[in-house]
Amino acid sequence: MMEQAVEELTPIVGTRPACAALGVAPATLYRRRRPPVAREPKPRTQPARALTPEEREAVHDVLTSERFIDRSPAQVWATMLDEGRYLCSERTMYRVLDDRAEVRERRDQLRHSTYSKPELLAEQPNQLWSWDITKLLGPAKWTYFYLYVILDVFSRYVVGWTVQHRESARVAEQLIAQAMAQHRIAPGQLTIHADRGSAMPRSRWRSCSPTWG
Repeated sequence: MMEQAVEELTPIVGTRPACAALGVAPATLYRRRRPPVAREPKPRTQPARALTPEEREAVHDVLTSERFIDRSPAQVWATMLDEGRYLCSERTMYRVLDDRAEVRERRDQLRHSTYSKPELLAEQPNQLWSWDITKLLGPAKWTYFYLYVILDVFSRYVVGWTVQHRESARVAEQLIAQAMAQHRIAPGQLTIHADRGSAMPRSRWRSCSPTWG
């Protein structure tokens, strides 16, 4: 290594001339000669005004009392000051709670019930239909057509469709009634699903022959 060559040349010409001749930085050589000494970290001294274990326990008892259990340390600290009492600083209150992993939202929270999302399943054709209306651009500017499509959810087969000049619940009723007649849908056999829209029924879906709001 170059550092070893410098060490061999140093007694003859000196350290810096040897480093200059071999292209070695003197600082690198000096660091190698004096490796850093690992120092043990100094133990943290206990502040003179630190609370004793008994005092910390007393603070914790106040914070978890029935009176203050749902209040933040800032509220507890301010309330006690108004009453002429001082246990410790607001920050120390947080430290006491943090030592016990109790730093969290302390207020009573409204708990919402868990509701299962309704789901419609089809196990055979003509058991569940879904329909929608798509707006199509017409041949002239500002002209549109409306494509009504009824899809069998199980087979993905289009059981009915029509193209109209407007979006109308009456047109949708007639199209669904015609599709039901063509496929000979018996009463109670079919569930029809539709997203909300101006021509859609008020409810998300209706059973069998739909009624419109």
